[in-house]
Amino acid sequence: MPTSPSAIHLVLLAILLFFAGAVLPMACGRRQRLAHVMGMAGALAGALAGLPAALLFLLTGQTEHVQPVWPGTGLQFALSVDALAAFFLLPVFLLVFCCALYAHRYLDLPSRGGRAARHWFFFNVLAASMALVVGAANSFVFLVAWEVMSLSSFFLVVHDLGDEQARRAGWLYLVATHLGTAFLFGLFLAEYRLAGSLDFSSFEVLRGLPPSGALVFFALALIGFGTKAGMFPLHCWLPEAHAAAPSHVSALMSGVMIKTALYGLLRICTFLPPLPAWCGLLLAGLGISGSLYGIALAALQPDLKKSLAYSTVENIGIILLGIGLWLYCGATGHPGAAALCLAGALLHVWNHALFKSLLFLGAGSILHATGTRTISKLGGLLRRMPVTGILLLAGGAAIAALPPLNGFVSELLIYLGLIKAGLAAAGGQAFVFMLFAALLALTGGMVLLAVTRLLGITLGGEPRSEMSARAHESSPSMLAAMAIPALVCLGIGIAPQVPLALLAKPMAILAPGSPNPAAVIPLPFNADWSLVALLLTAITVFGLFLRRRSRPQPGQTTWGCGFSRPSARMAYTAGGYSQFAQDEIYGRGPQPKVEQPDRLGFFPALRRFHREFRDPVLARWFSPLFIRCAGLAHTCHRLQAGQMNIYLTYIFLATVLLLGWSFLW
Repeated sequence: MPTSPSAIHLVLLAILLFFAGAVLPMACGRRQRLAHVMGMAGALAGALAGLPAALLFLLTGQTEHVQPVWPGTGLQFALSVDALAAFFLLPVFLLVFCCALYAHRYLDLPSRGGRAARHWFFFNVLAASMALVVGAANSFVFLVAWEVMSLSSFFLVVHDLGDEQARRAGWLYLVATHLGTAFLFGLFLAEYRLAGSLDFSSFEVLRGLPPSGALVFFALALIGFGTKAGMFPLHCWLPEAHAAAPSHVSALMSGVMIKTALYGLLRICTFLPPLPAWCGLLLAGLGISGSLYGIALAALQPDLKKSLAYSTVENIGIILLGIGLWLYCGATGHPGAAALCLAGALLHVWNHALFKSLLFLGAGSILHATGTRTISKLGGLLRRMPVTGILLLAGGAAIAALPPLNGFVSELLIYLGLIKAGLAAAGGQAFVFMLFAALLALTGGMVLLAVTRLLGITLGGEPRSEMSARAHESSPSMLAAMAIPALVCLGIGIAPQVPLALLAKPMAILAPGSPNPAAVIPLPFNADWSLVALLLTAITVFGLFLRRRSRPQPGQTTWGCGFSRPSARMAYTAGGYSQFAQDEIYGRGPQPKVEQPDRLGFFPALRRFHREFRDPVLARWFSPLFIRCAGLAHTCHRLQAGQMNIYLTYIFLATVLLLGWSFLW
C-alpha cells in the first residue's frame, strides 16, 4: 500500500504551524492574552497535523523525501521520513499537544508582562526543531535543527530569570549540550571527508570502514548523542535542568527531547558495519550502571521534580541496556534474543515518554495547587486532588513496571531476551546475561522504593503543611492533558500486540532480516492477556470506586497514650522513609549534604535544617572541571584590553600563523 503523497506535506505543515505559533505571539505587542491564545493554537494545530502523518508512515512503512532549495543559497532543505523517523515523531506530536493544552491554565502568562509571547515562541520553536531533527535528511539541516533545539530549550529552562537555581541549571545544560555538539560536528565532518556529501544517503560509505574507523564513528556518536540523552556519566545537566524548567517543559524535555538523541544514535548504527561484541557490552554496562545510579539518587531526593528527573536517568539506562544487548546478542549469534531486546528498548522509548510526561505534569499540578515541590511538606493530596492523585498513581504503577500498564510490557521483553540468550549461551556468556537480568531486577526493586516514597508520602497521610492543606484540584484542561498519556499507558498495557505490530517496520530498518518480535516471544501477548489485563483494570477501578463511596463509621475513641489522634508530625517523612536504603543499601554511595546551624547563645534564633543529596559525579568530576575552566576563562579575559591597536596586533599575528601553517602544510 503506497503512502499518500500528502503525508510528507502534513509533516511540513506541522512544522510550519509550529513556526507560526512562535512568530504570531511576538507580533501581538502588549496584547499578551491574545499572544497566549495564538501560541497555544499554533502548538495544538501543528501537533494535530503531524499525528496522522506519523501514524501513516508507521502503518505503511514507506519513505518520502522533499528537497526544496533555499533561494540564493543553493542549500537544500532536505526532509525525509521513514518508519524509524515516524516512530520518534509520533510521541513528539502527541506530547506537544498534551503539554500545550496543559500550559493553558498552568502558566498565568498573560498577566505577567511579555512572558506569554516569549514562552510560546521558544515552546513552538522547540517543537518544530525536534520534528526537524528527526526528519532531517542531511547533516546541515540536522545540525541547525539540533542547535535551535538546544537554544530554545535553554531559554525555556531559564524561563523564570529571577530563579537562581533555574539560571544555574540552564547554563549547566548549555555547556553540556554544546560539548556533545562538538563531538557531533566531528562525526559529520569526518563523514563529509569520506563521502564528499552532506546527505545521509551518502553515509552508506561508512559500511566499508575498517573496524578501527567504525569504532571511531561509534565513539563520536555515543558521546555526542549520549550527552543529550542523559547517559551516565554524562547526565549531570539533566536532573538540574528538568527540575528547574516549568513542569510542562520538563515533561516535553524528558519525554521526547532527549529521545531525539537516541534516534540519532540508532540512525548512525544503521550506517556502520557490524560492531564487535564488546561495543554492545559496553553500551549495556553503561545503561545498567545509569539505571542503578539514577534510581538510587531518585529515591533520596527531597524535591519532587528532581526525583522524577533522576528517574529519567534510570529509564534512559534501561533503553540503552536494551540497545546494547541488541548489539551484543547480534554479534554473539542470538538473533531471537537480539530482536526481543531491541523491541523492548524501542517500546520503552514510547513508554517512558508517556508515563514520565504524565508524572511531570502531575508534579506540576501539585506545585500549582500547593506552591511547593518539597515532598516532606506535602501529604493528604489524594483527598484534595482525587483525579490528579489517581492519574499520578497510574503513572507510578507504569514506571514501576506493574501490570496491566505499559512499563511492564517493555521491561518484560528485555527480560525475555536476557533469559532466551542465557539459556542458549554457555559459560561466560550465560553468566553475563544472567548478571544483567539480576541487575535489572535490582533496579526494579529500587524503583518500587522510589515510587512508594514519592507518591505515598505525597498523596497519602495527612497534610504536612498549610500549603498542602489548602490544595485544590487541577483545571479540566490540565486534567485532560494528564489523562491522555495515562489512557495510552493503559491501552498499551491491555493490548500490547498493537504497538508490537507497529515495531516491525522500524526494526526492519535497524536490523534487516531480524525476526518479528511477536514471533519469538515465549509468552505471546494475545487475546487472553488482554482479557486478564482488562480484568485487573476493572478490579482496580471498582476498588477505587468503593473507596470513594465509603464513609468513616462513627465510633468512640479509646485512650491514645495522650494523643487524641495521630498527626502529620508522627508520620514518615520522605527522608525517614528512605533512611534505611541510605544506610543499609547504598552504604557509602550518595551521601547527604546537611546544613544544620548551631544553637549557641542564650537566646538562639529560629534555625532551619536543610538536607540535600548532591550528585557525586557532578560534585567530584564535573564541578572541579567547570571551576578550572572558569579560572582559565578569567585569565583569558585579560586579552580583552579594549584597545584597537592590540586587537589589530592579534589579527596580524593570527594571519602570520595561518600563512605559516598553510605554507608548511
